Amino acid sequence: MLSSYVMPMNMKWTSLTVTFGAAIAALLVIPVAEAGGRRDEQDAARRAMLDGQVMPFAMIKRRVDAQMGGANYVGSEFNPSSNRYRLKYVKDGKVVWVDADGRTGDIIGWAR
Repeated sequence: MLSSYVMPMNMKWTSLTVTFGAAIAALLVIPVAEAGGRRDEQDAARRAMLDGQVMPFAMIKRRVDAQMGGANYVGSEFNPSSNRYRLKYVKDGKVVWVDADGRTGDIIGWAR
């Protein structure tokens, strides 16, 4: 027995296209919204470096890398109120956070 309503083929494609388009738009918008805070953090780190309050990040990362014994660098965060960097590494399948003083590049703390 046939159902009482059968959706025409062109309506199925239109519905599928709209659904697919909405999904793609959502995937594109979410990372852009989350990047706003990251951008502010990067701007604060750059201003602090230009003002002479912190060392260039590349120098700090190089100093920390030398202490990490081959761990894989994943990312970092900058705290402008304390001028500290928190670098994230993975070693032997475990995440290791390393806090570094932005002024000196010295490691001031570890967290696993």
